[in-house]
Amino acid sequence: MRRHHSAIDIEPIERASRDELAGMQLERLKWSVRHTYDNVASYRLRCEEANVHPDDLRTLDDLSRFPFTTKQDLRDGYPFGLFAVPRQQVVRIHASSGTTGKPTVVGYTARDIDTWAALMARSIRAAGGRPGDIVHVAYGYGLFTGGLGAHYGAERLGCTVGRRRSRCSSSPTFVPTSSW
Repeated sequence: MRRHHSAIDIEPIERASRDELAGMQLERLKWSVRHTYDNVASYRLRCEEANVHPDDLRTLDDLSRFPFTTKQDLRDGYPFGLFAVPRQQVVRIHASSGTTGKPTVVGYTARDIDTWAALMARSIRAAGGRPGDIVHVAYGYGLFTGGLGAHYGAERLGCTVGRRRSRCSSSPTFVPTSSW
């Protein structure tokens, strides 16, 4: 049975015009670039080498002038050199196994986790998920962080979550209404 979105479950941003979206993207991008520039010495140095400053970010097209963070940057900053907040504000750390070199480490603040859950809840809702659905999270919960994002997003939406390899995901008694 196909479900249809009702006006009540669509957030205002989901009805935004292209100009409104671009404005929000630019505002958030300016904050991110400034925050990273002010708090990550290696990024500030790369900006100086590229002769750009956060004040130079006036349009979305200006982003192409700024250095991008690479996987090698994450390795060079191992373990916490690219954190843009004090390590004590990091509530979750994910790291790769390091099989191709140094592990890459990513830290999340409580706000990051909250933002991630809200984003995934909106994504699941956009794909047809609704509160009360049983959601099977097929992603792993190991080194790949996607499983946790889908899990917390489904919970935020009000769904019941069944993890991969759980009885819920393989039992005909608990048939999921969607899978991530």
